[in-house]
Amino acid sequence: MRTLFASLALALVAAFSAAHAQAPKLDPQNALVIELKDGPVVIRLRPDLAPKHVERVKTLARQGFYNNLKFHRVIDGFMAQTGDPTGTGMGGSKLGNLPAEFTKEVYKRGSVGAARTNDPNTANSQFFICFGAGCRGLTGQYTLWGEVAEGMEYVDKIAKGEPPAKPDVMQKVYILGDVKR
Repeated sequence: MRTLFASLALALVAAFSAAHAQAPKLDPQNALVIELKDGPVVIRLRPDLAPKHVERVKTLARQGFYNNLKFHRVIDGFMAQTGDPTGTGMGGSKLGNLPAEFTKEVYKRGSVGAARTNDPNTANSQFFICFGAGCRGLTGQYTLWGEVAEGMEYVDKIAKGEPPAKPDVMQKVYILGDVKR
């Protein structure tokens, strides 16, 4: 019996180590932090998939553009959308729209993509974070520019609604590598 428990413990340690080894190391210059009421969310930016979108997000974060913006559209099991200074889903930054940077990278839980109108080349400042597999159908149709590396449990707690009765806000948004230590 003792050897069975020892074998199980060893297998769990090996599985945990293998899972940990597969997670890419976080580059602070490509890590976006969103402070929510329940805790911080760290997003691994993907310039390998969407360099123009990643550069835009970094620019807006460094300008403080995203601070205190509402999650104006939050659909349970699908996604949480934010990044509109008007809080209506109709606004954007003063910077021009971006061309689509579509890839075959599959949308999944924690994927972060650029919101847009029906025109694929209208992404600006709005983005969404996927709650689950409900986003899979967006693959190749919306620019995927990041993935939640830490704090998805806080994303899950964002108030739901279109719009939510009491919307959550992004209290502060910044690039991890910009933080002085």
